[in-house]
Amino acid sequence: MVEDQGAAQQQELSGEQPQVPAADVVELEYRPVVADFTSALKARRGISKAGRRQYWVLGCLAVVAALQGQRALNGHGESMVLTIWLVVCIPLVLLSPWLMARQFQKLAERQGTFRVTVTEAGVTVATDNATTELNWVAQPRYRETKDVLVMFSPDKNATSFTALPKRALRTPEDADRLRAILDRNLTRV
Repeated sequence: MVEDQGAAQQQELSGEQPQVPAADVVELEYRPVVADFTSALKARRGISKAGRRQYWVLGCLAVVAALQGQRALNGHGESMVLTIWLVVCIPLVLLSPWLMARQFQKLAERQGTFRVTVTEAGVTVATDNATTELNWVAQPRYRETKDVLVMFSPDKNATSFTALPKRALRTPEDADRLRAILDRNLTRV
């Protein structure tokens, strides 16, 4: 404490402005679970070109399924191949975020505990095996879901993303602070 007072007095004598304490810092600590990645991938589906294409595919499959069902009711359902493909494809499209999330979780599990620090300068993600620093330009947009805040890369398919699970926040107030930092530095999509 004496050193701090001495530094303040020295700054006053030299005419320097006192150092302003760092702005908001939000810290998260967690082990990733499938639900984190599922929520992030569903959010990504809404903003990526490939994800929006999946909605079109699902819509087309639903129309074909309805037409095939109508044909079957009218007694013209002689081909079961299309029906079998519809029974396989529709659940696959609907379950794809969860299936991919399971794979992401298996990879993340090897990294151990994730410790994330969010500041005005960017995001630092430290695991038991590696540390990554992201400035805001690397992932300039984000989306909030019920469970996570997800930062996305600027490319049209949002190939890179960082999920920040709300369950990993230390206090409920941290959610508002984190949202405020992201709103100041990123574009909400």
